[in-house]
Amino acid sequence: MVSGEGGCFCGKIRYSVNGEGLATALCHCTDCRKITGSTYSTNLVIKEESFKWLSGTPKTISKTADSGKEIISHFCGDCGSTLSRTGGSFPDQVIVKVGTLDDFDALKDAKPVVEFFAPERVDWVNAVPGAGQNKTMT
Repeated sequence: MVSGEGGCFCGKIRYSVNGEGLATALCHCTDCRKITGSTYSTNLVIKEESFKWLSGTPKTISKTADSGKEIISHFCGDCGSTLSRTGGSFPDQVIVKVGTLDDFDALKDAKPVVEFFAPERVDWVNAVPGAGQNKTMT
């Protein structure tokens, strides 16, 4: 069970999560590198009904993912923090960017169960022991 709140860097956009986490995943795709400014993103997959915007209205940008399906990034138009992603690759689910949760310890025991785009991982980042090593999002 995951329960808590999160938000962007400047605090103008806030959200809550309350429900079962379906999975935790690392993603090494080019999109995730660009939206995080890092070598990969750390994600919590939850049901759409477990996610709620509390304040502010995120901006969105959509693009066609490698799967051919639309993927939408929800971010703060003021500070630029990407908070979540939605789209056809994961219907009825929200991909929460874990670093935007207020309680950084909330998922300390929730080791990622899968790594997406694992072949694109930079050489100096090790695979998570026991996590699935997927070539794509599936």
